[in-house]
Amino acid sequence: MEKPNYFDQSIEDYKRGTTKMKQYLPELTQGYDNFTQEAFKKGSIDQKQKQLMALAISIYAQDEYCIIYHTKGAVEHGATDTEIMETLGVSAALGGGAAFAQAVTLALDCYAHYKNGNMSHD
Repeated sequence: MEKPNYFDQSIEDYKRGTTKMKQYLPELTQGYDNFTQEAFKKGSIDQKQKQLMALAISIYAQDEYCIIYHTKGAVEHGATDTEIMETLGVSAALGGGAAFAQAVTLALDCYAHYKNGNMSHD
């Protein structure tokens, strides 16, 4: 059996925690889930662009779980190498050295992982 990689394991950890919270606060958890699903629906801005925006914000906010989740989401919606790099650049321009460090390490490693077809099926 193949050992889960860091990126997929992080997403699984998030899902496990969400499931636990749902046991105690089902309405709150469902409300949050509904809100985020609505925010990421295709509208005037397509889902790829929304994932790229979320990735930039996640890097700026130093949110490791969201960096992984939204990098994967960007790949799933067809983000190109150039689109990823421009997204990372904008985040670093606003977030400075800390954002740059997350961009050129975690975000790029995660992008390479999922771009190379390492998608887990939920």
